[in-house]
Amino acid sequence: MMELTGKQKAAFGIGAVGKDMVYALSASYVMYYYQDVLGLSATFVGLILMIARVFDALNDPFMGVVVARTRSRWGRFRPWLFTGTVLNALVLYAMFAAPAVEGAGLMVYFTVVYILWGVTYTMMDIPYWSMIPAVTRTPKDREDLSVVGRTCAGVGSALIAMFTMLLVGVLGGGSERQGFKMVALIVAVIFVAAEALCCALFRENSQSEMKTAGVKEMFRALLGNDQAMVVVGSIVLINSALYLTSNFIIYFFKYDFGGEGWKASYTLFSTIGGGAQILGMMVLYPLLRKKLSNTQVFTFSLILALAGYGALLVLCLTGFSGSLLALCVPGAAVFACNGMLSVLTTLFLSNSVDYGQLRTGRREESVIFSMQTFVVKAASGVSVFLTGIGLDLIGLVGNTDETGPVAVQSASTLLGLRLMMTVLPMVVLALALVLFKRKFTLTDQRAAEIVRELRDKEKQS
Repeated sequence: MMELTGKQKAAFGIGAVGKDMVYALSASYVMYYYQDVLGLSATFVGLILMIARVFDALNDPFMGVVVARTRSRWGRFRPWLFTGTVLNALVLYAMFAAPAVEGAGLMVYFTVVYILWGVTYTMMDIPYWSMIPAVTRTPKDREDLSVVGRTCAGVGSALIAMFTMLLVGVLGGGSERQGFKMVALIVAVIFVAAEALCCALFRENSQSEMKTAGVKEMFRALLGNDQAMVVVGSIVLINSALYLTSNFIIYFFKYDFGGEGWKASYTLFSTIGGGAQILGMMVLYPLLRKKLSNTQVFTFSLILALAGYGALLVLCLTGFSGSLLALCVPGAAVFACNGMLSVLTTLFLSNSVDYGQLRTGRREESVIFSMQTFVVKAASGVSVFLTGIGLDLIGLVGNTDETGPVAVQSASTLLGLRLMMTVLPMVVLALALVLFKRKFTLTDQRAAEIVRELRDKEKQS
C-alpha cells in the first residue's frame, strides 16, 4: 500500500468540508424551516427527526456490510461515495424547497423527504469514513487522516453557522422560504463538487479490506468494555448538549434578542462560536496538553463549558442578554471546549480499543468506532425531539407570515426559551462530568502501560 500523499490528504479534507456543510445545514435548520417558516408543529417535526435519526443509526451497520461486499473497477468506496453524494444533494434541495402545501400534505412531504435524506447521507458517509482504516498503512497515517477529516468537518460546520442566515436574508429578498431554497441549492452544488474532487484524487487500493460490524456485534463489544462504555456515554451527553444549544439558539436570537438585524447578530455569534470550536481543536488543546494530562484537559473543558452556560444563564436572567458582546464571550468558551472535547473523546475511544484488546484478546477497533457514529446520530435525534417538545411547551408562536414583523412572544415563553437554552445543556454536561470522574480510569499513564503490555505480548507470541 502506498504512503498517503499531501494531495490525497487534502482531497480527503475537502470531502469532509463538503459533507459536513450538508450535515450542519440539516442538523441546525430543518426544525426552524419546517416549524417557524412553514408552520408545522414543533413536536411533530421533532418526532420525525428523532425517528429518522434512530432509523439512520440502525441503518449504518447495514450500509457497512453493503460497501464491504462491493467490487467494482472504481474500487469499493468511491462508487457509493459519489452515488450517495449526488442523491443526497438532490434530496437536500427538495427538503428546503418544499411545495406550497399545508397541513397533512406538508407533514407527509417532510416525513418522506427527511427519511430519504438520512438514507442517502448514510450511503455516502459510511464509505467516506471507512476509507481511513482501509487505505492507511501505519497508525500514524491513520491518525493524521482522522485529524484532517475531523478538523475539515469542523470547518464545514463552521461555514454553515457563519453564512446561512445572512445568505437566507440576502438571497431570499425578505422571504426566508425563498432564501433557504437558494442556500440549499448552493450547498448542494458545493457538496457534489467537493466529493467529486475527493473521488478523483483519493485513489484507493483495490485490495483494501474493510471490517464491518452489525448492531448486535457493536453492543456486545461495548458491553464487554467498561471504558468504551464510559467514553460512548460521555459522547452521547456532550453531543446532546451541543445539539440542544444549536437548535434553541436561532429562536433566542429571533424572538428574544430580536431587532431588525437579528440575522446579523445570530451570524456573528455563530461565526465566533464556529471559529472558537476550530481554535479549541487546533490551538487550545495542544497548548493545554503541554501542561496538563488528557484527562485533566477533558475535566477542565467540561467545567469551563458549564461555567460558560452558567454565565449565559446569568446574563439572560439579569437582563444583559441584549448585549451581543456579553453573549459572545461565554458562547466562545462553550464552543472552544466542545472542540477540545471532540478531539479527546476520539482519542479516549482509541485507548479503550487497546484496553479491550488487553482484557479479551480481541481488537475491535472498527466495531467500537462504528458505535461512535451510531450513538452520535441517536443523540442528535433525541435532542431535536426534546427541542420540539420544549418549543411547544413554552408556547412559542412561529413566524410563518413572511411580510409582517417578527411574532411577539409572551414573557413566560421567553423565560422558558432562556432556561431551556442554558439549563438543559448544563444538566447534561454535569452528568457527563460525574460519569467521567467516577468511571474513567484510562489516564495517559495507564494508556501507555497498556500499549507496553500489548507490545510485550506480541513479542512473546
